[in-house]
Amino acid sequence: MKFRQTDGPAIAAAKSGFSTANGYRLGVDGRMPSQKTQPRGRRRPDPLAGIWEEEIVPMLIAAPALRPVAVFEELSRRHPELAPGVRRTLERRIRDWRTLNGPDQDVIFRQTHEPGRLGLSDFTDMSDLGVTVAGMPLVHRLYHFRLAYSGFEHAHVVLGGESFVALAEGLQNALWNLGGVPREHRSDSLSAAFRNLDRAAQEDLTGRYDALCAHYRMVPTRNNRGVAHENGATESAHGHLRRAIKDALLLRGAKDFDHLDAYRRFIDEIVGRRNARNGKQNAPLCEACRRPERPTSRRPWSMSPPRPASPCARSSIRSHPG
Repeated sequence: MKFRQTDGPAIAAAKSGFSTANGYRLGVDGRMPSQKTQPRGRRRPDPLAGIWEEEIVPMLIAAPALRPVAVFEELSRRHPELAPGVRRTLERRIRDWRTLNGPDQDVIFRQTHEPGRLGLSDFTDMSDLGVTVAGMPLVHRLYHFRLAYSGFEHAHVVLGGESFVALAEGLQNALWNLGGVPREHRSDSLSAAFRNLDRAAQEDLTGRYDALCAHYRMVPTRNNRGVAHENGATESAHGHLRRAIKDALLLRGAKDFDHLDAYRRFIDEIVGRRNARNGKQNAPLCEACRRPERPTSRRPWSMSPPRPASPCARSSIRSHPG
């Protein structure tokens, strides 16, 4: 109250726009009402008094993975007088104790995705859906490409395991279907494709992947092995796509297809409907994907992706004018 320095309480309160009573009250104690609020104390006796520090904490220290329900059952056996409603109090108390005294936990910051910046690729096993072709079980995977910002998707049926050839074919089809390229492409380090390969073969595979991304003028990135949340923008989408395919198979009434192309068209229709729902977001994103990251000195930026590179070629990949 700067007016209080020159005027009395009543005049200073009137100039400040509040009552005279508040002026006198603030003159005695200048704190806000919220600053005077006392923390609420316990309104009933602590049901865990006498057993928390003496029995429960030693259990949690000796067995960190012990579930709260197991602790409650053991306490009920030792102290039959405990009421059933104490279980919720015990669970909250254990949760708070583990937050302060338990093992360190990973801190994950929410990511902010930008239009046209990041595209992700991954594989998901589809054999458990029970799809058959001409009566024969179809052991297959889906290559799944997704844009982190808009949710644009592309799925490609892969026969066999994960490989660079499957990744290259699926990625190129996805980019041509999108009509542009993101600035970065992230994969799961091709961990399955690296199995049973010597160091020289692994380096060759890494070089081919880098050359493929360079052909499309994308920056290749990889998430750390065993850290699934770094690829979460596509890992979580796997479950949604699998459930959509499972529901479509149930509505179809049969899981058998006459030939493989019929099943591929079935997958394309499902993915197309999902992309149509995101059409309003995909339109500006496609423009962002077509926008050049940096100007080139020899040729202008192509509004569409370069021509597909051969995924089987082991020689250096060169860009073609597009």
